[in-house]
Amino acid sequence: MKDVQRKILETVIVEFNKKGMKFTMDDVSKELHMSKKTIYREFRDKEEIFEKMVDFCFTSIKEKEAEVLSDPTLTTVERISKLLICLPDNYQNIDFRKLYMLKDKYPTIYAKVEQRLESDWGDTIALLEQGMREGVIRKMPVSVIKAMVEASIERFLSTEVLIESDTKYQDALEVMVEIIMKGICA
Repeated sequence: MKDVQRKILETVIVEFNKKGMKFTMDDVSKELHMSKKTIYREFRDKEEIFEKMVDFCFTSIKEKEAEVLSDPTLTTVERISKLLICLPDNYQNIDFRKLYMLKDKYPTIYAKVEQRLESDWGDTIALLEQGMREGVIRKMPVSVIKAMVEASIERFLSTEVLIESDTKYQDALEVMVEIIMKGICA
């Protein structure tokens, strides 16, 4: 990804946090001190920006997961916990609670988010199976654990439940993982 595209996407995140779907390209332009023409040279419209944003975010998450997987100081249980709530440090301030807004306005983008959440489970599944072999995770169908995590995250992202309860997305993930890990640890 080009540096200018990365800057635009990072600024879109800031504006999305401030205004939700109501941010404008003027807002992004002003924040970047860049012309709208330059922005539209990189992205044809707001929908393409959101589409690239999904890829940008999930690529960053996969990079953070790689860090977790390669950290020799973590136990299998710690790795599992960290993978289930893996967010890059620079995403801690993203208000993921507002993603439900994409569902109606940009259903194909929201479908892409759902698809990405449901894929790329290979490393987590391998760790869960490793934990079962080591005896630190109870033997149970991994598909059930996966379904529980996906359903929780889907609920967090597709409804206003976190906004209504004034709960940050990261805090909700941590509670979810704590509950799940207490249930699956031997």
